[in-house]
Amino acid sequence: MPISLRIPTETEHKITRAAAKSGITKTAFILEAVDEKVGLLKDRERVVRESAGWLRHAEAEELRKAVMTLRKRHRGDWK
Repeated sequence: MPISLRIPTETEHKITRAAAKSGITKTAFILEAVDEKVGLLKDRERVVRESAGWLRHAEAEELRKAVMTLRKRHRGDWK
């Protein structure tokens, strides 16, 4: 369903920069933010922290490094 947002120009610039830095479109960035806000999606850091609570420090560090690859997104992934 199409939706229209009226946001301040400065906020739009911040979204544009953040989306570009993440390698995703502004739409994908906004949808991810909405999903996180309403609890449909947990941010990666929270998932790692919650699941690492039972791990030894070395195991938690290994998990943290492994999930860092998930932060990399490629524009082609969204087509």
